[in-house]
Amino acid sequence: MMAEQRYKVVIADDEPLILRSLRAAIPWQELGLAIVGEARNGEEALLLAREHAPHLVISDIRMPTLDGIAMMKQVIDGGLAPIFIFVSGYGEFEYAREALRQGAFDYLLKPIDHEELTGMIVRAIDKLNRQQSSRLENDRLVHSVQALSMLARERMLAELIEGTPRPLTQLHWLESSELEQPYFMVVIQLDPNVNAYRRWSPEERQLWAFAVRNIIEEWSDRYGGLVVFPFHSGEWVLLFPDASADAKRELGAELTQVVGVYAKLSCHVGISGTVSGLDRLSLAYEAATMALNRKFFAESRRVFLEEELIGSAAEPVLYPKELELKLARCAQLLDVDGFTEGLVELRDYFERSALTKAQAGGVMAGLAAGLYRRFEHEPAAEGASLHELMVRLQEAQSPGDWIGQLKHAFAELMKSGLGKPSKEDAKSMTEKAIRYMEARYANDLGIEEVSQVAGLSTSQFCATFKSLTGYTFLEYLTQYRMDKAKYILRHTEVKVYQIAPLVGYQDPKYFTQVFKRTTGLTPSEYREKARIDGVHAASDSKLER
Repeated sequence: MMAEQRYKVVIADDEPLILRSLRAAIPWQELGLAIVGEARNGEEALLLAREHAPHLVISDIRMPTLDGIAMMKQVIDGGLAPIFIFVSGYGEFEYAREALRQGAFDYLLKPIDHEELTGMIVRAIDKLNRQQSSRLENDRLVHSVQALSMLARERMLAELIEGTPRPLTQLHWLESSELEQPYFMVVIQLDPNVNAYRRWSPEERQLWAFAVRNIIEEWSDRYGGLVVFPFHSGEWVLLFPDASADAKRELGAELTQVVGVYAKLSCHVGISGTVSGLDRLSLAYEAATMALNRKFFAESRRVFLEEELIGSAAEPVLYPKELELKLARCAQLLDVDGFTEGLVELRDYFERSALTKAQAGGVMAGLAAGLYRRFEHEPAAEGASLHELMVRLQEAQSPGDWIGQLKHAFAELMKSGLGKPSKEDAKSMTEKAIRYMEARYANDLGIEEVSQVAGLSTSQFCATFKSLTGYTFLEYLTQYRMDKAKYILRHTEVKVYQIAPLVGYQDPKYFTQVFKRTTGLTPSEYREKARIDGVHAASDSKLER
């Protein structure tokens, strides 16, 4: 029974009869309380408080050796903060008033009215419950802030790698002198031909990603790794201080072995040349992935270095990153005309660039791999997998043939996404997406991720979600985040800049703008209004009573 008690109590009085009556007349167990000590004077009560750290102390205000007020001060000075209820005689009113000034919760006069005391204890328990809830919430918020600061840092690194940082990106998240020194990038990609990753559920992928990340981080720390984070699904980015080509090759070989032994998965590794500064992250990633794309033309190799690329000593090839993003966007939105227009631009790019066949082939392989990364969770049409496309690209003889193969592969992918779910399936898929959004609203949540969870293409999801909810994806997510922010503002004193990442916004200024646009008030104005409304409501309640 004692194990079920939530709060501990110490009772103190110099009269044994009062101690016995307190022990017998109050329904301690029913209230969720346990008496952990009884004292006959102030010194004993102080020792018991220090030994048991009680949540509640019920004490006579006048006792031998140490009175109740002095005992309370010493308990509090010792770092404990129990709730104190004092019992006093009619002639000790000034003592009782002083006790309240010093922080006592309440007092009652002798002879003790046990029903009145029980009411005080119930109110004390309510205060203890609120304190405990507040502590748990604050602990959760602190933990969330720490976790989200890491997510924000990783997201901003990803934006720099993609070459598409947002105007509001706060680079103070990324302040690190380590990246001002020479470093190189390692990109790890899971082998798509020997695993069932594409068929796994989002929960299975998360568990797998968590396990692999722990393995990679632990290994990276031993070699002085600067950064480790997942980029695209099934892909990790690592940064290391500069090293020789031989050292890079050995490091890559050991990394593939570690992932194979501990994660039971095979992977390939691409390693960039040496760069310096945050602004070189995008180039380092392109170099590492260009090297890595050679895996499609290698039988057994697992590690590929930029330094080994043919013609690497010549001028670097300018990779058409913006064109890749355009083609990917059109494919995801099933925009066949836009995708065809992008392919025309790709043909123009090859004509303008005057690349060697080897260079052009490397760019084409990189483009195909980059596009497929955005469709890795979609079921591939017959003959339209990345591996099959790479084989056909290798056999093609000209840029025109390459573009034709790319067009054919993605025409099949887009065609497979044109089907519409039944009304019943659409409702079930939308409800699944909403549950996912509401569980992960504090994350950097994108429509592609939620579409995948719903089992729909992006375009299908947009149309289905709006028709069933009346909101766009962004409208629904924003409103849900604002509701959570309002709750935090009403019930805690957490700073506005701390609330922002807790509801999915890494930039507090942008969060404030969205909040005001949604509610008509800034977060601070909303909190103050809620406080005033609460005071008025409490006053009205008292008047009614």
